[in-house]
Amino acid sequence: MKMLEPKDIEKVRRQLGLTQYQLSSISQVSQSLIAKIESGKINPSYLKIKALSDALENIRRKNSKKAKDIMAKHIIGMSSDDRVKDAARLMRTHCISQLPIFEDEKSVGSLSERTILRLLEDASNPQNIFEKKVKIVMEDSFPVVSEDTPIELLYSVFDFFQAALVSKREKVVGIITKADLLNID
Repeated sequence: MKMLEPKDIEKVRRQLGLTQYQLSSISQVSQSLIAKIESGKINPSYLKIKALSDALENIRRKNSKKAKDIMAKHIIGMSSDDRVKDAARLMRTHCISQLPIFEDEKSVGSLSERTILRLLEDASNPQNIFEKKVKIVMEDSFPVVSEDTPIELLYSVFDFFQAALVSKREKVVGIITKADLLNID
């Protein structure tokens, strides 16, 4: 969050469910000064507004959902040595449109319906595409985010990727798709 304007302090404080007294305790800005800022009676210094903005941002981050709150813990993926036909069958069976591709437990690529359809469209013999190994046709891996990544930071990731893997201490523990972002209560 960028630094707040003095006129926005009260609105954000109320959205977060804080009293002036609570904000005062967290920001180390006196409650009486917060009251004067919110009523427009004074023009506060840069340092006071920065302290209030930082305190409100920290509260917002603590209250926001994290990747671990919305991720699917059961990851449906494939080995890079599997065949494209098996990947297509797995996607169809589980009603998913993309898969992470693994070698051992390390993410090495991804495969989507879109990629398979594009390959089929360009192929002279579509059956040959289904017989290829996934590692030949896979795309780059999905990005990996920490389980504590705030959801708000994930929105921009999904402008470029179909999914994101979630890790805890370098081990992949979940996956988030665009549909998961739409499922937030």
